[in-house]
Amino acid sequence: MLMGWMASRTGRWTRILAGASLVVGGLARGSGAGRLIALVGLVPLVGGTLDFCLMGPFFGLPLKGEAIRRKVGRIGEDSLLPHPPLFMERPALLH
Repeated sequence: MLMGWMASRTGRWTRILAGASLVVGGLARGSGAGRLIALVGLVPLVGGTLDFCLMGPFFGLPLKGEAIRRKVGRIGEDSLLPHPPLFMERPALLH
C-alpha cells in the first residue's frame, strides 16, 4: 500500500531527500519559478521530518504518520534512525 510505504522509515527519508533536492535546486535557479519550486519542496521536507503526510486524508487515513503506521500494521518504525540493540551480547572488558 502506498500510504504504508510513505509513512515508513524509508518513505519518510525519501520524502526528506526529495524535498531537500527541490529546495536546493529551486534556490540554485535564482528565479521566481525557482523560489516557487523551493517553497513546494518544503512540504515533503517538513512532512517527512515531522512525521505527517498530507496525502493521508485523501486515502481515508489520518494525517499523523504514527497513526497511519498503526492503521496499516507497520508498528516499530517510528523513528527516522534505527535503534541500536539495548544490550550488548558480550560485556565490554576494561583493561
